[in-house]
Amino acid sequence: MRQGFAAALAIAGKDLRTEWRTRESINSSVSFALVILVLFSFAFDLDREEKLAISGGLLWLVYAFAGALIVNRSFAREIPNDCLEVLISSARGWAIFLGKSIACFVLLMVVELISLPIFGLFYNINWTGSLFALLLVMALSSWGVTIVGTALSAITVNVRLRELMLPVLLYPLMIPLLIGAMEMTTGLLNGNAVLSDIRLLIVYDVMFTAIALYLIEFILVI
Repeated sequence: MRQGFAAALAIAGKDLRTEWRTRESINSSVSFALVILVLFSFAFDLDREEKLAISGGLLWLVYAFAGALIVNRSFAREIPNDCLEVLISSARGWAIFLGKSIACFVLLMVVELISLPIFGLFYNINWTGSLFALLLVMALSSWGVTIVGTALSAITVNVRLRELMLPVLLYPLMIPLLIGAMEMTTGLLNGNAVLSDIRLLIVYDVMFTAIALYLIEFILVI
């Protein structure tokens, strides 16, 4: 077990170092997030109350699409030179999956932390008042996005149209998570620091993490 966690951390570190050198996922995700936030700020002439009302929905719409861009590359980068086969033969499936999920989670959190101040600037919304509660919601929701997305990335890695198939499979599974994240984020940005729906995020994360860790051994063998 200890060796498995060590292997997971090593794989996460490898993916993060690779991303730091190439910046494939982070550049595209940050660019996408910023462009969408800027375009929406100019596309709709809304007053402050209307902006607050859509704030959570807009943020998580951006984060969900950015997350799909990140997890899509998780297993795909291992295809050249049969690197995926080498990984499977050298580490347990759950360790590979956990390591890649951790790397995707870190990258998605970076995108969110870059996007949040830009969002506050363009929409004139103060997000610092409930910063810690907001970070908790972002972390729990981001883990749900990455754990499901990484599992689907493993399933679709050998599919010819994986860039199309992964979002088609991912977004319906994220609906309960995104509804909870949107409602809680909107409430926090409106000054209503109520975390009553936090249980939905926790249950979602625990349930899909357990399912993914159990099934990943069969997925990678296939």
